[in-house]
Amino acid sequence: MNTATITSINEETGAVERHKIPQVLLDDLLPKRLTTSGKLWMYFLLTVMAIGAYAYFTQLKNGLVVTDMRDYASWGIYISNFVFFVAISLVGSLISAVLKLTDVKWRTPLVRISEIIAVASITFAALIIIVDMGRPDRFWHLFVYGRIQSPIMWDVIVITTYFTISILLLYIPLLPDLAICRDKLTGAAKWKRWCYKFFALNWKNTPRQYKIVNDSIKVLAVLIIPLALSIHTVTSWLFATTFRVGWDSSNFGPYFVAGAFMAGAAAVTAIMYVVREHYNLQKYITDKHFDHMGKLLVLLSLIYLYFNVNEYLVPGYKMKEVEGDQLKSLFTGNYAPMFWSVQILGLAIPVIILLFKKGRRPIPIFIISIVVVIGAWFKRLLIVTPTLLHPFIPMQNVPESWHHYVPTWQEWAITSASLAGVFFIIQIFIRLFPVISIWEMAEETETEAK
Repeated sequence: MNTATITSINEETGAVERHKIPQVLLDDLLPKRLTTSGKLWMYFLLTVMAIGAYAYFTQLKNGLVVTDMRDYASWGIYISNFVFFVAISLVGSLISAVLKLTDVKWRTPLVRISEIIAVASITFAALIIIVDMGRPDRFWHLFVYGRIQSPIMWDVIVITTYFTISILLLYIPLLPDLAICRDKLTGAAKWKRWCYKFFALNWKNTPRQYKIVNDSIKVLAVLIIPLALSIHTVTSWLFATTFRVGWDSSNFGPYFVAGAFMAGAAAVTAIMYVVREHYNLQKYITDKHFDHMGKLLVLLSLIYLYFNVNEYLVPGYKMKEVEGDQLKSLFTGNYAPMFWSVQILGLAIPVIILLFKKGRRPIPIFIISIVVVIGAWFKRLLIVTPTLLHPFIPMQNVPESWHHYVPTWQEWAITSASLAGVFFIIQIFIRLFPVISIWEMAEETETEAK
């Protein structure tokens, strides 16, 4: 049998429709063998993760004293990394839910990529919080002794719920493709065939099964949007409900959400370029997709720019004494090079370049997206560290080192390992499952042909 067949329900007439999946779709989209470059990339990620594991072992053995966090800078790049991962995870709701509910047709090849990124990011967002704890063995206290009045408990609840919905939004649309892999990849390793058979849940391509899948996707798409907004708003409240210079802002909720949308859009753009080039998917992820994502990134960046102006202009105009010191450290002090690099290179210049069609071609927008993502990470560091180093009560009679925060090698190693872990999950998934939904592409191709 050279082609597979899928079944769907016409939403207007209710009639059962069968679609043949062209062989070319199967040839292009089914998982391939790992190339030499792919193996080297996997070894590199495993090495980085191994170094991070050793660094975490030394932290567990000696305590948080191995970090540069102290009484004042009690949060460091671990929390910055947490906020960054939470931000990137928003891409799942942006592509899968928002664009689906607004009936944006070109989203289809990007949906699964965005969902993989979302699941990988939220997984390590949760793990990095455990890393940040001085006593991870007490993590279970959150569930036994946690108080609902605490914003930390709100964060635990929404992260857990968001992770569950994201897993379902990735897994349920994958069911038809798992069945295709089960039926077509008969020459795969025995453990792979077992995985396809087990996770396909006895999928038989019946109209009833497709109706359940489509209905479930619609429900999840509706649910994940308020959850996505909640997780980023609650994360911002962890800062805004703390009486600290730079965090005492009612702007933080939309500020975090806008930044997350921008960072997530840039992340999916960068990953989809790598996937397209490495797996020769130019027929499915076309220049049109990069053009559309570029326009979307411009819109999201302009919204985020507005909240940035609002975040700094108001306290800058008032220039209260302690807030003034914190702003001076950002604008002209120790953090000025990082601050202005983030604002200019990670926000202003990308918007200007992406306004032009040439800037929205695959290679330019890939480079811009990488810069935006890097800028987004350092932006989270700027939210956390300068504020903690400018408390309302002046620092007195403490060691000079407490006035500064410079991450130690353990912190950098663990942070790098968490980033490598996200890439590792994405790579493993792409190796095992179709990175673009075969059954949805088949339906879309047939619809366009008509």
